[in-house]
Amino acid sequence: MFREIAKIKAIFRYPVKSMAGESLESARLGWHGLEGDRRFALHRVGNESGFPWLTAGRLPQLLQYQPVNRNANGADDLPTHVIAPDGRELELRGEELQRELSAAFGSPVQMMRLDQGIFDEAKVSVISAATIQAIGQAIEPEAGSELDVRRFRPNLLIETLSGEPFAEDAWVGKILRFQDHAEAAGLNVSMRDLRCAMINFDPVTGVSDPKVLKTVTRLNNTDAGLYASVVGVGTLSVGDRIFLQDI
Repeated sequence: MFREIAKIKAIFRYPVKSMAGESLESARLGWHGLEGDRRFALHRVGNESGFPWLTAGRLPQLLQYQPVNRNANGADDLPTHVIAPDGRELELRGEELQRELSAAFGSPVQMMRLDQGIFDEAKVSVISAATIQAIGQAIEPEAGSELDVRRFRPNLLIETLSGEPFAEDAWVGKILRFQDHAEAAGLNVSMRDLRCAMINFDPVTGVSDPKVLKTVTRLNNTDAGLYASVVGVGTLSVGDRIFLQDI
């Protein structure tokens, strides 16, 4: 059974983990998430933990580096360079960027390519516009504060038919399809997104505002959005309708 519940409002991918993302009109959903999403990450040299990657939680200024593709022949959709906060353009895998970020972090880091991506919990993250709006309004009710969606780093920003904040919480354990049949591109919603201090960081300035995480904790037990795994591949586009399929 399929029930229409939402539509895609925006699509984002983040070619380099913890660096700035990019907004897309359409993207290919493959078995390892959106193609080109989180295919590079900074490895903390010598770190042998289960999570050796440098993230904006440890170095907030990473959010201000914008990956760009300067591949003239278009053979590869992955970034080749990054634009630094001061406007300089640096090679993504070049020594200058590596030295700069190592110095800023205070320990050596190395850019690595991971063809299947590097993700925190699952391949795709989803959040509704109503959820973000409710969080913003709870922070500054009189101003009706609008939070930058990029704080939450979703792959899919959706607009639900109900317009209820946190309505997506009820979809855990169910399948989202992007057409109303079982062969369509789809996501198995595996868990709610338990948020961390990352959402406190302004994606433009890198400045932290602790009120954001505190508000999500107060409103919804620190959960905002969903994590999902891929159960059907295909092309997703802004405006696509989303259907809930019961398992």
